Amino acid sequence: MKDLFEKINAEFENFKTEAELHIEKGNKAAGTRARKSTLDLEKLLKEFRKVSVEESKK
Repeated sequence: MKDLFEKINAEFENFKTEAELHIEKGNKAAGTRARKSTLDLEKLLKEFRKVSVEESKK
């Protein structure tokens, strides 16, 4: 679970960097990368929820 948490943090940092480039500098490619990052974050967060529920049942 700790590994999953680290992946989520890394992906969020990636999203934050790309979103800032898109918003502040108008970098369209960074906007595309930020949107892709949100999809990856969604998958990781769903996995976290699944693992968390399993852990709470123990």
